Amino acid sequence: MAATSFPTVHQQLYQLAGGRLTSVELTRRALAAIEASQPQLNAFKVVLAEPALAAAADADARRARGDSGALLGIPIAVKDDVDVAGVPTAFGTDGWVPPAAADAEVIRRLRAAGAVVVGKTNSCELGQWPFTSGPGFGHTRNPWNAEHTPGGSSGGAAAAVAAGLVAAAIGSDGAGSVRIPASWTNLVGIKPQRGRISTWPLADPFNGITVNGVLARTVADAALVLDAISGSADGDIHRPEPVSAYDGVSQAPGPLRVAVSTRFPFTGFPARLDDEIARALHAVADQLGELGHQTVLGNPDYGLRLSWSFLARSTAGLLPWRDRLGAGIRWDRRTQSNFRIGQALSQRVLDRARRQEPAQRRRIGRIFDLVDVVLAPTTALPPPRVDAFDNLSPSATDRAIIAACPVCWPWNALGWPSINIPAGFTAAGLPIGVQLMGPANSEPLLVSLAASLEAIGGWANRQPEPWWQTR
Repeated sequence: MAATSFPTVHQQLYQLAGGRLTSVELTRRALAAIEASQPQLNAFKVVLAEPALAAAADADARRARGDSGALLGIPIAVKDDVDVAGVPTAFGTDGWVPPAAADAEVIRRLRAAGAVVVGKTNSCELGQWPFTSGPGFGHTRNPWNAEHTPGGSSGGAAAAVAAGLVAAAIGSDGAGSVRIPASWTNLVGIKPQRGRISTWPLADPFNGITVNGVLARTVADAALVLDAISGSADGDIHRPEPVSAYDGVSQAPGPLRVAVSTRFPFTGFPARLDDEIARALHAVADQLGELGHQTVLGNPDYGLRLSWSFLARSTAGLLPWRDRLGAGIRWDRRTQSNFRIGQALSQRVLDRARRQEPAQRRRIGRIFDLVDVVLAPTTALPPPRVDAFDNLSPSATDRAIIAACPVCWPWNALGWPSINIPAGFTAAGLPIGVQLMGPANSEPLLVSLAASLEAIGGWANRQPEPWWQTR
């Protein structure tokens, strides 16, 4: 256990409201912690020290005038696939990228809520893999064990929160890229309904499979941030009806039927559920029983076509990023291979994949005629070693990532919400997570169930030893 306690968003808001510290002081602490950790942990791509301190001073002035904001004065990190005006959006690539001309809508909403954006966190190249490393920045390491990856592609965001550098961070999730690193770093990770958080200026990133999400140490923090930044921009294609996820924190969900699922969707490559993760999953199911819920064994009917639909949408979705980033990038050969797949899958194939989504929702959604929520592993394996994916061929990389992470991607293809919650640790001390999966617009229900599990699990009280501090 670490000697000091990392404050939550709610604790920081309480300190700010009570005048115990200012946003400038809080931001200076965050910036100092980032600077001290960066040589070892390597969570950040860009640190925005001067703009952050200016924003913190503005937040203090707003508070002095009696202004309010859900995140007023709170330091927050964002993943490096989000545009921040004047800063390159490198998205894990190695090479020259021009600065973004304007803030993305999610950054605009963070600023409107009073958050202080302290920097942009590392991601693997174009967010394709469940690890966070690349020639453009090296390896981002897991705060729980320096020899292991924090996951990906929002691994820098997860590392920053798990290490207490910030209390919350914004990631993105196209195949588990929020939930996977959350599971491997003992965090709550919310992948919301498609369109819940605007992705503008990207109207439909990766053909609808990628959404923005939130990482935090507690359910309440994650839900608070989610609500603060939810909403649509004028150009958004996906515009779900508003919900209040935060309401679920204090509202008991009532007795639920929960399907405990261990069957993986079809992927073409084999995957096996690790025994320790299986035991953790069933331990959470037992906790649900203690809370008065009924658990049954049951699996969504994923079918065979869903994986082909996902492949078409994901690989074709790389091409706009290739064109946007331009000729100054030195691409990973695995990315180049995926470019070729994306080009080979014609627009006709992609259109057919999109047209199949309503039928896939109906088939998979039949499980919600019988249960309210699905409980499943977030990953099949604990966090791999930090260099486990280095120098692999495209095919070997695909096999390795499917063996580790075969579970999350269907909910991206469907656009439905899912929440990773911590579920303990392996015998080697590596974090394990499980996910709560719901139908469309079920964030309040999932948050309510997650909050009740947190109340008996107490996972936020456990944090890593700060091996990354260099001074």
